[in-house]
Amino acid sequence: MSRFERVRGRLRRAYQSRQESARTEEDTSGEELNDVSETARVASPAVPGPTAPPSAAVYGAEPPVDLHSSTTSRDDADVPHGLRIAAAWCWRLIVIGVVAWALLRIVGTIKIVIIPLAIALLLSALLAPAVGWLLRARLPRSLATAVVLVGGLAAVIGTLTLVVNEFIRGVPELSAKSSEGVRQIQNWLKTGPLHLSDTQLDRYIDEAQAWINDNTSRFTSGALSTAATLAEVLTGTLLVLFATFFFLRDGNRIWRFLVRLLPVAARWKVDDAGRASWHTLGAYVRATVLVAFIDAVGIGIFLVIFDVPFAFPLAALVFLGAFIPIVGAALSGGVAVLVALVDSGPVTALIILGAVIGVQQIEGHVLQPLIMGRAVALHPLAVIIGIAAGVVLAGITGALVSVPLIAVLNTAIRRLAARRVPETPPDAVVVAAQAP
Repeated sequence: MSRFERVRGRLRRAYQSRQESARTEEDTSGEELNDVSETARVASPAVPGPTAPPSAAVYGAEPPVDLHSSTTSRDDADVPHGLRIAAAWCWRLIVIGVVAWALLRIVGTIKIVIIPLAIALLLSALLAPAVGWLLRARLPRSLATAVVLVGGLAAVIGTLTLVVNEFIRGVPELSAKSSEGVRQIQNWLKTGPLHLSDTQLDRYIDEAQAWINDNTSRFTSGALSTAATLAEVLTGTLLVLFATFFFLRDGNRIWRFLVRLLPVAARWKVDDAGRASWHTLGAYVRATVLVAFIDAVGIGIFLVIFDVPFAFPLAALVFLGAFIPIVGAALSGGVAVLVALVDSGPVTALIILGAVIGVQQIEGHVLQPLIMGRAVALHPLAVIIGIAAGVVLAGITGALVSVPLIAVLNTAIRRLAARRVPETPPDAVVVAAQAP
């Protein structure tokens, strides 16, 4: 090989080695630039992405913020945790309040149907044991239900007949004694601690007479409106009778039909809660009847001993008033005290008042914990609030229905919130799949 060819080969190898080293440097610098460009991106609300490494100096970017597991955005992370929890509770409570308000409006619109159905449920819970006894005696279900319903109607109509007859028979005597009672009250006002003069008494009597004259139109319009609602009362009474009959006869089938409308996963728990609530309602109604009967007998005995007129009607009034817990028997007992005051004077009235208070104390401290406490466990504050709300929403009927409604809801919510598997009914059929 000539000298010239050896020099040319060396130059070619040097040139190729220089090209390879330049290509290697170029690839390395490209990879470093790509790494820097990927890691230099900064997360922001507008362009999300990974944060810059600690060694990178990025100007104009906000410091990174760690998001809590309960937040979904940077805005949620900037809001305090307590405020976010309060806001979540508030909008949920608003939704519940709107739904409750809508339900109350619906119930108020169709109250002529809702109230008779509620009364029919109470009567059904009271009469259901009697129907069960007749069914165990091998009577057909329809016949047993008809016998119990007709017997209950006969008892109510007979009691009302006795009350009305005794009231009509004793009105003349009571009206004659009422004028004497009024004179005794006037003498006490003049000679008692108040020392009112005849002029003051006449002025007060004139003011009362003027008030009555001014409100005569209101009383008359109320009476006219009551007469206008006679058709509604008759309709409601018929609906109560028919609903009570079918609740007693087909209540179990109606309940099973309603449960089958629910999703399969919820049927067991709803059925268990519903049957427990029905048991609570029956126990409440029977306990209330027993307590009301004891109140009526206790106050009625004192009325008979002191020869107060209308003893039986007043005892019946106490019995009906006791269905409104805490306040019902006290108000009806107050009527008995007024009758005793007008008929027999203040001494007898004070004795009857003491009897009413004593019976109320026995009811509140003995009968209610012993009888009612086993049926439903409700705090007295819940009872008072329920009665007040019932009176505001539906008058006397609302006061009558509010406490059993609270008791039923209390049992139902407790059963639905309990984490347990309901017991399998005895008539359930379990079908097991065969192994392949």
